[in-house]
Amino acid sequence: MAHQTLEHWRELIVLFVDDEESMRLSAEQCLQLEDLNVITCTDAEEALRHLKPDFNGILVTDIKMPKTSGLELMDRALSLDPELPVILLTGHGDIDTAVTAMHKGAFDFQQKPFNPDHFIRMVEHALVQRSLVLDNRALRKQAKASDIADVYLLGKSAPMQQLRDMVRDLADLPVNVLIYGETGSGKEQVAHCLHQLSCRQKAPFVALNCAAMPEHLFESEVFGFEKGAFTGADRQHTGKLEFASGGTVLLDEIEAMPITLQVKLLRVLQEMKVERLGSNRQIDLDFRLIAATKTDLLVASDAGLFREDLYFRLNVAEIHIPPLRERREDIPQLFDAFVQEVGLTYERDVYSADLDDLKALIQHRWQGNVRELKNTAIRLNVLLLAEWVKNFLWLSC
Repeated sequence: MAHQTLEHWRELIVLFVDDEESMRLSAEQCLQLEDLNVITCTDAEEALRHLKPDFNGILVTDIKMPKTSGLELMDRALSLDPELPVILLTGHGDIDTAVTAMHKGAFDFQQKPFNPDHFIRMVEHALVQRSLVLDNRALRKQAKASDIADVYLLGKSAPMQQLRDMVRDLADLPVNVLIYGETGSGKEQVAHCLHQLSCRQKAPFVALNCAAMPEHLFESEVFGFEKGAFTGADRQHTGKLEFASGGTVLLDEIEAMPITLQVKLLRVLQEMKVERLGSNRQIDLDFRLIAATKTDLLVASDAGLFREDLYFRLNVAEIHIPPLRERREDIPQLFDAFVQEVGLTYERDVYSADLDDLKALIQHRWQGNVRELKNTAIRLNVLLLAEWVKNFLWLSC
C-alpha cells in the first residue's frame, strides 16, 4: 500500500549533470533500474535550459566541472527556485566544500564513486520532499483561485474529489443536509465548506455540539429566553437558532440529543419559528440546517434511540465522508499541510518527513482519522516527541 500511494513522486525527474560520460551512463542505468525518470547533461549550461521555477524534479550535479562548476550551477538553480533539492557529487577532497554548500542550501552530497543503494535512497528522499513542496504550492494557487472546496477539503484521491463535487452541488440548494463520518473525519470542516460556498456565507455559521451541551441548558441556549423566564434569567438572551438568521446551523453529534429535545427541535424545524423561554411570541427563523453524526440514524430510530420523523426531516441530502484509511494517498499532502500550519502557529521549524516517516504514516490505522493525523503533526513539530511518535506509528502499522 505504501509503495502504491507514494507513487506520484516517481513521476518527477532527476536532472543529472556530470562532464564524465562514464558517470552519466552509470547514474542513468542505476536510476532507470529503479523506474525513476532521468535526464543527463554534460555541463551546467545544458542543465540550466531544463531548470525553471517549479521544475518538476531535482538536481544532481558534480562539483568539479569545466566552465561552470556544480556550486555555481547550484547557486543559479536556487536563485530560480530556493526550494529545489540539489544533491552534490564530490570527490574525496571536496567533502569540506560540499558540507559548506549544504549550509548554503544543498539538499545533500554523495561521494564518488557512490554506493548505488545509498545514492538511490538519497535521491528518493529528495524526490519525496520535492513532491510535497510542489503539492503545497499547487494548494496555495488553488487558494488564490478562491476554490474554497479545494482549500477546505484537502486531498487528490478519488473519494475526496467526489466529496468536493457533492459539496459544490449541494452548497447553494435550500435543503437540510445530513453528514455521516467517523470521529475526526472532518464533519465540521465539510459543514463550514457548505456554508462558505453558499449564498449564506456572509451570515453567521453557528455550530452546536449536541453531546457537549447539558440537557437543562439546551433549550435556553438554542431557543433563547426572556428576562425573568427562570431563576437567574436577569436579561433577555437570543438563542442560537435566532442568532443564525440568514446563515447556517450545524448540529454536531445529533445522535446524542435526548428524545425530549428531539421533539422540540422537530417542531421548530417544521414551522421555522421559535418561542423564547418565558415568551408567547413566535419569532420567524431563517437558517440552513446541517446535522452531523457518526451513527446510522435510521438504525438508531429502529432501536428507539432517535425519532424517525426527525431523521426524515434532517435527511433531505446525505454526505458521507470517507475515513482516512480509504484515502491513504492523501496522507502525505495532509501531513505536510498540518506541519506547515503548526510551524507558522507556534513559530517552529517545520518537521521534515523522510520516506520512512511517510510510509509509516500511510500504513498507520488512523482510527482517529484526520484529527489524529493533525495531532501527530503537532506532537512532532511542537512537543518534540519525534522518536516516540515514529515508534508509535511503526509499531501500530
